[in-house]
Amino acid sequence: MTWTVSYSRSAAKQQRQLPEKIKVLLDVLVLEIIRNGPVRGNWRNYSTLANGDHHCHLKKGNPTYVTVWRVTDKTIKLAEIRYAGTHEKAPY
Repeated sequence: MTWTVSYSRSAAKQQRQLPEKIKVLLDVLVLEIIRNGPVRGNWRNYSTLANGDHHCHLKKGNPTYVTVWRVTDKTIKLAEIRYAGTHEKAPY
């Protein structure tokens, strides 16, 4: 069974403001979460954060772009993208 991935209101706005290359990488990440679940150990600097969120780097360098997502319901397989942007403003 596949996962359902949504964007929080702020993450949807952030996604629209990302450079095109980063948007493509974010779309690939979302497709992988949909197909394979929220644990994405194959992405650069992936980790589970202390509050249960997941994060990974979309692009290293300057600026570094990251994404933070949370599993909102394991039973019906829901995940929500909560942040998509530069590392400096990431909520962790």
